[in-house]
Amino acid sequence: MSNTTGYNTSQQTGYYPALPPQALASVRTRRMIAVLLDLILVSIIAAVIFLGLGFLTLGLSWFFLPPIILPVVAFFYNGMTVSGRNMATPGMKAMDLEVRLTNGQPVPFINAAVHGVLFWLSWYVTGGLVLLTSLITPEKRCLHDILAGLIVVRRTS
Repeated sequence: MSNTTGYNTSQQTGYYPALPPQALASVRTRRMIAVLLDLILVSIIAAVIFLGLGFLTLGLSWFFLPPIILPVVAFFYNGMTVSGRNMATPGMKAMDLEVRLTNGQPVPFINAAVHGVLFWLSWYVTGGLVLLTSLITPEKRCLHDILAGLIVVRRTS
């Protein structure tokens, strides 16, 4: 039996679908490159919003926006892209990755949005060290993946 990911889910390992080795092949490396691509896109979006709101408020919003703009943009960026039909951010899609719930189902908006915010906040707090969790988890999941109940896998063709 296979689900919408194309991966066999007839054998369960814990509560994860049984994933073939190719589903997790080079996921860590691809995720690092995807993060860089997404960081560029999120930064551009945040800069446009920051400048636009700054001009609309005659510079007043520039005093309040810096600490909150990136998490807010990340919330909607990740929420809309990961819960969308591609099941991936543009960076993930470019790197042949997709995000699923641990049971293999597509990700709802709120899980995807929380996943993005947890990632960006953990990046601020630990400087990216939270990504080291993927070195010790068998499914190559980072801490924010575990907290949001998600798994990142390679796309099937």
